[in-house]
Amino acid sequence: MRIMTTPPLLSTPLTRLTGIDHPIVQTGMGWVAGARLVTATARAGALGILASATMTCEELEKQIIEVAERTDRPFGVNLRADAGDAAQRVELLIRHGVKVASFALAPRRELIERLKDNGIVVIPSIGAVRHAEKVAAWGADAVMVQGGEGGGHTGSVPTSILLPSVVAAVDIPVIAAGGFHDGRGLAAALAYGAAGVGMGTRFLLTNDSAVPAAIKQRYLDFGLDGTVVTRKADGMPHRLLRTEFVEGLEHGGALGRLLPTMRRSLAFKKMSGMSWFELAKDALSMKRSTGRSWAQMTLAANTPMLLKAGLVDGDTQAGMLAAGQVVGMIDDLPSCEQLVDRVVQDAVRHLRAAASCLRD
Repeated sequence: MRIMTTPPLLSTPLTRLTGIDHPIVQTGMGWVAGARLVTATARAGALGILASATMTCEELEKQIIEVAERTDRPFGVNLRADAGDAAQRVELLIRHGVKVASFALAPRRELIERLKDNGIVVIPSIGAVRHAEKVAAWGADAVMVQGGEGGGHTGSVPTSILLPSVVAAVDIPVIAAGGFHDGRGLAAALAYGAAGVGMGTRFLLTNDSAVPAAIKQRYLDFGLDGTVVTRKADGMPHRLLRTEFVEGLEHGGALGRLLPTMRRSLAFKKMSGMSWFELAKDALSMKRSTGRSWAQMTLAANTPMLLKAGLVDGDTQAGMLAAGQVVGMIDDLPSCEQLVDRVVQDAVRHLRAAASCLRD
């Protein structure tokens, strides 16, 4: 089924590469980007991305089938490049004809080749120019670059500096993420040379998102100073809402976090269905690809359960909520269709206004 009210008004390398109508990507947010949100995004003419890191292979296959049954529009799947079963998940995408494979980290060259050989568009997410150059040399079709304003794991360089640096360094389409929520942002990104924008927090805060209503309201209550970047969650810079739980993480001691850490690790093992051997193998693969210490790896094992507690269970006293700084600019919960329509229309209006400044 195809539901789209706004005709394609913007043609960019991203729309031509993926077959979507509008140069907007709904990013693959763990526990948020499931079949419901991805289907709504795809029907609106944008690119929805399923978040597979918090799914087993069986769950991922069910989600792919559900989206494909509900829309004939292109969609993608976000994969963890360092996952022990990454190759198995790639085969799932090939078998079901998924249009796009996105990656949170640079995928191995052989994974890129396998996907491209089967007509799947490969779009890794990167946070530095050198990473963009590497995946471009390996055959990636495009890259998504997230500036420090973005939610979840993030860097320190703002989008306004990182984006033009990457655009100048590679000759493949660049998608801008980190700080985007409206048509003004899309117009600015296109002016910088991007092929489109990726939005996470903005799509989380739609009525098509399965996040509990009370949690969405918590997001809407925060201002521009409502997020914090902390390493206390999983050892890596992580932008989160400044909730009481996160403030406790920031100021609590390591000993006080030990027991909850062990408890959440056991819960994640049970949820994932993985054996201790599989968990250890997965952790070793992540350690090699990210360079984290074993102490950081122990913290990283908690992240899925901490996010689930907040985003699925709605418990802000025992969970955390990833959010971009842009949360302070958002004050409503539109449908994906309404959101995409107004972002595109506003972008066109701003681009025309900018063009009017040109001399004849």
